[in-house]
Amino acid sequence: MEDYERNRLEGKAQVEKYEKDYSEKKLWEKIRDTVHVAGLKLLNQALILYYVAQSPNCPTKIKAGIFGALGYFISPLDLIPDPAPVVGYTDDALVIAAAIAMAQMYITDDIKKQARAKIESIFGEKFAMKLDEEL
Repeated sequence: MEDYERNRLEGKAQVEKYEKDYSEKKLWEKIRDTVHVAGLKLLNQALILYYVAQSPNCPTKIKAGIFGALGYFISPLDLIPDPAPVVGYTDDALVIAAAIAMAQMYITDDIKKQARAKIESIFGEKFAMKLDEEL
């Protein structure tokens, strides 16, 4: 039981650390600046998380995990630095994927459509169509 409580508190501290890095402005800047490196699928998943967190159906615990994951994605202080060739966004992708798994039951078709529409509004229809091909 002691190990469980210590792990829970350590995990909570990590989420809170990266949650402080989260802001909508930083998220939009990161998305615009990294599409060519991070890839559309990762950016789409980040947007899905953003819209899940905006949903009134999303519980506070899930929102905290989402904001922690998005804060990690935004943060320049990663386990693997983002500019590192080939592997730079691997850790970000793993954190985003874990948050997607955690929030899975709150991801609706409407939220997926909102994320796709945001990709289209930022990058244009060509990118949105490419996203459709990737998914």
